[in-house]
Amino acid sequence: MHGLGDLESSVMSVLWDSEDSLCVRDVLERLDTGKDLAYTTVMTVLDNLHRKTWVERERVGRAFYYCPSYTRAEFAAQSLRHVLEASGDPEAVLLHFARSATAEETEVLRKGLRRRSNKR
Repeated sequence: MHGLGDLESSVMSVLWDSEDSLCVRDVLERLDTGKDLAYTTVMTVLDNLHRKTWVERERVGRAFYYCPSYTRAEFAAQSLRHVLEASGDPEAVLLHFARSATAEETEVLRKGLRRRSNKR
């Protein structure tokens, strides 16, 4: 995911896959990174994600419980927006993407554009 390190991406995936807010220990138990991570490492990652506004947190007793600020789709859309803005030629990027899209993806784009034009 753009703008996130590997461990941050793994933590976000755990949060997105959960229906409930999670404390640090919950996240640590669900992480499957192949590494033996320390509690404080996961706590620091969650604190950084909170500072970056990717997660919200609520204090319950002595622990913070975390949940994503954005859905996975919203996050991906923001990442795509950043790629377009950083490309130097957003029109060329969009046209290349459109040419490489499958028929199903093209239909999804058409429907989305029709809905957008109908709202104007």
